[in-house]
Amino acid sequence: MFMVLFIFILFNAKIQPPTIVETQFPKRTKIAPNHFVIGTNYLKKNKFGIWEMYLEGKPYERGLIYGALAKELIQHQEDIFVAQINQFVPSGAFQQLLKLFIGFFNHDLPKNIPLENQQEIYGISKYFSDKHDNIASKYTRILNYHAAHDIGHALNNYSIVGCTSFALKGKETATNDLLIGRNFDFYVGDDFAKDKLLLLLKPSTGYSFVSYSWAGFTGVASGLNEKGLSVTINAAKSDFPTGSRMPISLLAREILQYAATIEEAVKIAKKRSIFVSETLMIGSAKDGKAILIEKSPTKMGVYASNSNTLICSNHYQSKAFEKDPINQENIAQSDSENRFLRVKKLLGNQQNYTANSAAQILRDQYSINNDTLGMGNPVALNQLIAHHSVVIEPMKKTIYFSTNDYQLGQFIGMNLKASLKNKTFVFDKFIEEDPFIRSSNYHKFKTFKIWKKKITQFLMFGTSLNLTPKQVAAFIALNSESYVTYELLGNYFYKKNEPQLAASYYIQAIKKTLPSLAVKKELLQKRSNCFKN
Repeated sequence: MFMVLFIFILFNAKIQPPTIVETQFPKRTKIAPNHFVIGTNYLKKNKFGIWEMYLEGKPYERGLIYGALAKELIQHQEDIFVAQINQFVPSGAFQQLLKLFIGFFNHDLPKNIPLENQQEIYGISKYFSDKHDNIASKYTRILNYHAAHDIGHALNNYSIVGCTSFALKGKETATNDLLIGRNFDFYVGDDFAKDKLLLLLKPSTGYSFVSYSWAGFTGVASGLNEKGLSVTINAAKSDFPTGSRMPISLLAREILQYAATIEEAVKIAKKRSIFVSETLMIGSAKDGKAILIEKSPTKMGVYASNSNTLICSNHYQSKAFEKDPINQENIAQSDSENRFLRVKKLLGNQQNYTANSAAQILRDQYSINNDTLGMGNPVALNQLIAHHSVVIEPMKKTIYFSTNDYQLGQFIGMNLKASLKNKTFVFDKFIEEDPFIRSSNYHKFKTFKIWKKKITQFLMFGTSLNLTPKQVAAFIALNSESYVTYELLGNYFYKKNEPQLAASYYIQAIKKTLPSLAVKKELLQKRSNCFKN
């Protein structure tokens, strides 16, 4: 994931902004410490700790208003990005190599982004901080931020964090209506996830919609529009990109803004080329079902389940990709198939699913066979890294958003129809927090993350760290069922030039439930390296 952070900030070629008719910069009114207003548009922090933004108008105008309302949030999010990059970017030579790579991919990025999106993004860029202008122009930076996920996906050889989603209909749900659940397992640090933003947008063209992400981001990761059409995205593995394309989040945004049916969503997806391989789950109130649009840089497939259950992890299921060797390898060696099968098993345990029981699936931390995985295992549906989770009821035009502690905290259910009518966020349904959030194990996991960070900093940057036997035992006790615990200790002692001790921890890691065949091969190689020494 940190590769995602390296990339976009290094690109220093200036991208020319779109041609616009300049307008007067809007002036905001401060109503309260966390409440700002410009005309009918506003930004405020609600009692659940989530920022709410209502926005309307033409593209450039609403971009300026967005930027004016949220300038502190936007600048804070960029500061977090830059701080991560300053921490994790390696040598200057590698930086130069990445600059060449990004220059190749993104020099004609605007050609692949609709003018409407360019104008909106350009308006927001006016409120970016001056202190990062040494990296690139404000517009260049924000445009590349929208492509960061895609380029990071490509450079990291499609090493992806595993999002999971599912859709139910008919007798599988309590009301026979469509029900969708999804985890967005996008993680760039806890600080980045603190200030989540709900955007309720009434554009000058297309349909009004709500989406959930962070300040300065105009793409869509999870959203629902006024027609009851929902869009969520899941990364996948397939063909390597050969040039600049449309960022997947902006394609998801275009579908959410301009499609009312599955047919219209597929039509929009067909006319766009994207950087990397992604799946878009489209739920439609009008069609009464959900489908998967599976795209790579070279081809596209559409998958519709023959049953009342549709599951999506990080591999493809359509005929277009069934013989694709990279997709087959992904199924065989990654954690995607395991998560897929876990959802399938859980959904088979009952019928009459509700929003509450859908959230229980998203919070699950066990293996296919109900074995414990340790906390934070990539093979789990709940990896304790999610930026957010949502549960969507398209027919009711209701969408539930997670609030805090990944997907463990309370979900707040938004009535989209009432919210658009009143130009305010109407939350009238709720899903209670997971009891796990109050458990001793979760407290242990938070302590585990602190020590994990210390060990990682020692491994990557050589910061001082000398673990005593007592500290090692305490670290193991925090998350004893996770292979990650033992792999970290193996890495630690290997760097400390204690190969025999390192090998013993790698062996213990291998005995735990591993997320994929690729991880097992890596651990076996590490153990072998210890014996060579």
